[in-house]
Formats: sequence, C-alpha cells, structure tokens
Amino acid sequence: MKIFPTASIKRIDAYTIEHEPIPSLLLMERAAAALTRAIAEDAPQGSFAVFAGPGNNGGDALAVARMLAVAGRTVDVWLVASDGRLSPDCAANLQSLKAMQNGNFALALHIVDSGFNAPQVAEGTTLIDGLFGSGLTRPVTGVFADVIHFMNGCNGRVFAIDIPSGLMGEDNSNNLSDNIVRATKSFTLQFPKLSMLFAENSCFVGSFEVLDISLSREAMEKEPTPYFLTRKCDIAHLLPVREKHSHKGDFGRLLLVAGSEGMAGASVLAARAALRSGVGLLTVRPPRCNNDILQRTVPEAMTLPDACETHISSVPPCDKYTAVAVGPGLGQHPDTETALLALIKGCTVPMVVDADALNILSRHKEYLSRLPQGSIITPHIGEFTRLAGTCRNSYERLQQAMAMARENNLCVVLKGAYTAVITPQGCCHFNTSGNPGMATGGSGDVLTGVLAVLLARGLPAVDAARLGVYIHGAAGDLACAGVGETALIASDIVDALPECWKNL
Repeated sequence: MKIFPTASIKRIDAYTIEHEPIPSLLLMERAAAALTRAIAEDAPQGSFAVFAGPGNNGGDALAVARMLAVAGRTVDVWLVASDGRLSPDCAANLQSLKAMQNGNFALALHIVDSGFNAPQVAEGTTLIDGLFGSGLTRPVTGVFADVIHFMNGCNGRVFAIDIPSGLMGEDNSNNLSDNIVRATKSFTLQFPKLSMLFAENSCFVGSFEVLDISLSREAMEKEPTPYFLTRKCDIAHLLPVREKHSHKGDFGRLLLVAGSEGMAGASVLAARAALRSGVGLLTVRPPRCNNDILQRTVPEAMTLPDACETHISSVPPCDKYTAVAVGPGLGQHPDTETALLALIKGCTVPMVVDADALNILSRHKEYLSRLPQGSIITPHIGEFTRLAGTCRNSYERLQQAMAMARENNLCVVLKGAYTAVITPQGCCHFNTSGNPGMATGGSGDVLTGVLAVLLARGLPAVDAARLGVYIHGAAGDLACAGVGETALIASDIVDALPECWKNL
C-alpha cells in the first residue's frame, strides 16, 4: 500500500473527481458514509458532540453529523468559522444540516464565529474532531486552539476524522504539541498519513483505522511516492520455494559472528531464529567461553570458536558462506573492533550488521560504504543516533536514514513500531506486524537471524528485509496471543516462527 504526502493526496482527489467523474460534494458524501459506519460501529450507544472546521474536513464532519442524526443518534454540532468563510462543500453540508433542524431529529447546531464558550458535554458522549485535515501547514492558534484544548480536557472518547486536528501530514518539527487533538482513535481516509506512523505522534493519533473511500486506483498507481506500507499480501510471494530435489546446500551457508563473555544468549537466539527460518547450514563464530553453551542449546549449528576465551578477536575467511551476520552480543573490545573492520574489508557476500557491530561502526562511519553489495544494517533509535547524529523527531530521523541508505548503497532497517525498511534508492516500507511486547532484550537478535538466512538463501536485500521484518513481527504477534505483552520474551518469538512461516 502506498502512503502519499499531502500534496499528492490533493492530486489524487482531483483526479478522482475529474475522471470517475464525481462531483466533489458526492465524494465527500462517500467519505462521510464510510466514516459514519465506522464511528457508529465503534460507538453503538450514546450521543455525539461534533466539532467542525471551515474547510473540507469540517464538511466531512457536518455530513457525518447529519448521517448520525438520520440514524437516530443524538448529535450536537459546533461549527468553528472565525472569519465566516467556508469551503463550498462545507457550506453545502451546513445548509443540509440547517434544513434538518425543523425535522424530527435530535440535532443541535452551534456556530462559533468569535470566542468559544466551553459547553457542558454529558458523560458518555463521543467527541468527533473535524476541525482540520492533513493539509494543515502551520500550528493551530486562536479559537481553534481553544476548541482543541476543550476536547483534550474532556473525559469522553475523541474520534478524529482523517487525522487529529493540528497534526500536520508529514513534518511536525515546528508544531505546537499543546494545540493538537489527542484522539482515542483516528479514522483515516484511503491511506494513513505519514506522521501517524511516528512514535511521538501516537499520543495524538491513538489507534487508527484506514477507511476505503474508493479514490481512483489509476491515480494512486500513477502518483509517485517514496513511502509504502508492508502487509502480508505484499510479501507472501517473496518466500522462496523449496524444490523437491533440493539439498541443504541450496538453502544458504550462513556465518554468524556473535557473543562475548556473559552474552551467549544473544548468539543462541540469533542461531535458533536462523535455523527456524530455513537456513541450510549454519556456522557460529563464538568466543571460546560460549562454545559449549551453543553446542548444547543449538545442536543443529556448527561452531568455529575463536582462539580468545572471552571475546571475538578474529573472523575466518567468508568465501564459503553465502551471507554473514555480525553483532548480537558482540561487545566492543578493541580486538573485536579490529576483527570487525577486517571482516568488512575482506567480505564479498551480503552482511547483516546489528547491535555492537553498529556501535563499533559509529566510530568508523567510512566503513558503511565499504559493506558488501546487498547488505542490511538494523539499528534501533539509539544505535542510529550514534551512526547519524541527533535529530528533533522521527520525521527528521527518517530523512537521515533515507539519506544514509542512498549515500552508502545500503538497506537500512530502522527498528521500532512500524519498523522502516529503507532501500538504497531511498524508498521507505513501513512494517505493519508486531506489538509492544516485542520491546524486550533479544528481540533484535532474533530479527538478525531471520534476515541473515533470507540473504543467505539469495533474496535481494530489500526483499529479505521486508519479508524478514514482517515475519519477525508476525511471530511476535502470535507469541503475544499466547502469553500477552507483559510476559513476552525473545524465545517466544523464535518458538512462533515455524507457525508463521507455515501460514505464509
């Protein structure tokens, strides 16, 4: 699924209106019908307080208010239009609403054209936010900010139409967070807006549901965008088929360089994840102190222990492997640092670089461009900050990651909620699987094992990253269904991998 910047959304709307063809007012009616169905389903009982702005988002809100009233619901509407100017479609919906006031409907309309006097909202009332849409380009102030403060101070649920009012569609670096609606749920039209996927905006967005309003498929296909959502239907075809007469050598030879004294678990988790993701042959390079642990806990893996007892001090030649993974539990001993840089210099097969290997690279950033063709790096926010420097928010961080991927010809997996898989061309695929229970030690080690196997089996880096990140999240979701978010541990994710691969 494509995610479009707000400028593109306007073009897709215009194309739909021109080529369907459909009058803009009827397109608004279609959107309002989808919104009304979803809102009524989420709030099957109780009254509504609708706050509409002067633009088309306000027009949507007025149309929703009318449809809810027709359905027999009690609706109070506040139209906030400080200068009296309304968009044509908002004005048309206002007239339709006014015409209903003489009918037998539980509907009240209030026009706010100057100061806002906070009304009394009955307990259990659901508030509907329709002040501003995703095209907002500056912070909300004045009477609109007063209305937002009122909504945020109410105890009832707040449903946002398309996007919480005050939140801009992409970059909120210079926004005023106090003047943004804090929605319980956002009903976004056709596709999520980019800013809804960023961590610092989750307090405004709440949960969100995407509503199909049948915008032109042709327009969406033609309109370029660097942003995408990865769903199960987008990646199922990427899983390689295992041919009947194949043998273990056909499914990749992976070298996993991992572990240090006290950190054997990271190498065990990555190794188990690799084996549960279909690798043909796995060799682990541990420090000598971890070798017996691996031999006992992961008997399917071969080991090639380092001469050093406590940490990695050297790495064997990589010419017999089809991929290399390095980083889980690695530590940052000077010997390990030297070994990692030597590995990068001599390696000719794709690599997955994670954890302490990334922390070492943050001191040798020039080595990012020396990673083999088709490599993947998997930083979480802290590791990425060490690699790229600080930034003000997730939007800036995403732009930094896109630049890093382009400049170093890398696939960057920026981990977090909606993990972003960023291509060497600078496109960004947001993942849709996973849950907060996966924020636990070892989860990233499991991901490293999954990604490395897919590289070892010959998938291009971007395909491997999208598929691996999705299946890792899906395994986390399956594990969470069994044990819940609080009790979830990384081993649960590994244990859920077989079922997820089978389902795919």
